[in-house]
Amino acid sequence: MTSSSRTAARPASPSSERRGWLGVLSVALGSFVLVLSEFLPIGLLPSIASGLHVSIGTAGLMVVATALAGAVAAPVVTVATSQVDRRVVLVSLTMLLVVADALAATAPSFAVLLVARMLLGIGIGGFWAIGAGIAGRLVAPSSAIRATSFITAGISVATVVSLPLGAFVSAVAGWRLAFVIGGGLGIIALVLQLAMLPSIPAIHRVRFSTLTALLRIPRARVGLIATTFVFIAQFAAYTYVSPYLQQLVRIGPDTITLALLVFGIAGIAGNFIAGLTLSRSLIGTLGSAKFVLAGAVVLLPLLAHSLIGVFVLLVVWGLVWGALPLGMQTWMAAASPGGAESGLALFVTTIQLAISVGSVVGDAAVSGLGLAGDFWLSGAIAVAGAIVLVGLGFRRSVVPQPGLPAADDSCPAPC
Repeated sequence: MTSSSRTAARPASPSSERRGWLGVLSVALGSFVLVLSEFLPIGLLPSIASGLHVSIGTAGLMVVATALAGAVAAPVVTVATSQVDRRVVLVSLTMLLVVADALAATAPSFAVLLVARMLLGIGIGGFWAIGAGIAGRLVAPSSAIRATSFITAGISVATVVSLPLGAFVSAVAGWRLAFVIGGGLGIIALVLQLAMLPSIPAIHRVRFSTLTALLRIPRARVGLIATTFVFIAQFAAYTYVSPYLQQLVRIGPDTITLALLVFGIAGIAGNFIAGLTLSRSLIGTLGSAKFVLAGAVVLLPLLAHSLIGVFVLLVVWGLVWGALPLGMQTWMAAASPGGAESGLALFVTTIQLAISVGSVVGDAAVSGLGLAGDFWLSGAIAVAGAIVLVGLGFRRSVVPQPGLPAADDSCPAPC
């Protein structure tokens, strides 16, 4: 890597540092809008099914289509654009988000809506794989994890906003408004990225062989397996948190909305707390978070009779869940000798596939075991993920200093 590339990638003065943080915020807004656009329509499936004359089960395919497109797009976009200025790539993917939401808002048929959702999936997969690792190219190395936590916070904030906003849209307007909102916010993110992001030259070429070689690195394999377990556990339970609150806790829509809001706010807090604790102990933060997540999920059915207990557990669950995406992302970046982007491409693919599997597992568990059984199964899966991470993580390698590969994605791990 040339010195000029390093200079372009790293702020060298207070003014460039400020501009770098503004660039981080523009990417964070992009991640927020992408995840909002992914999850906002989930609560509108009945309206979409009715409006486009399909069954609710068929309408649910739009969720799977987005996740699968994202899973494929993460490695493909990373490889195809590895020699392109990262600013150009991120701006192009945000444009794709706007186009996808505009097409969805005007879709005359369910087939067209599916195409729009697959375009969104491409944007999600590519943007997350590249954008999540870009923070260290915009700010000083010592601020890399904190800057990355701002970008991943967009995911937590979108989780907070999506369900209440979906309920509001469902009550006051048609389902198409959800996509109009997503597209409008996407335009704001696009303008900010054009104004705030500096040129971020590509450092090295990524090939598919680079990605497959990552699977031969024990530490990377451990990270991907642990990520699979925790995301399956999370979405097997979280997909059914509203029915749990309604049927087992027996609270009304307003209290359910408040409970989900509390969960989301706790997730935002957990994301930023993890930005501090990960620099001290990566494996300690992740292992503790996974075990606590399992405990909270398992206890929720047992404390369904106590509204205060339920809210406390939701806060605990939100806090540890807010820490896990950032933590696992840091783990994968540190485990990637080919750079942060190569590790994050497989990381995003794993996440999107795990989200789909988690939803299917949750559906099967609720059908066969009931809501309580689904939460207990999710807790067991989370424990398995924690054991994989802690047990194999200590055995396979020494924990590197997190954040260094993210700060310079040409830096091999451990740096």
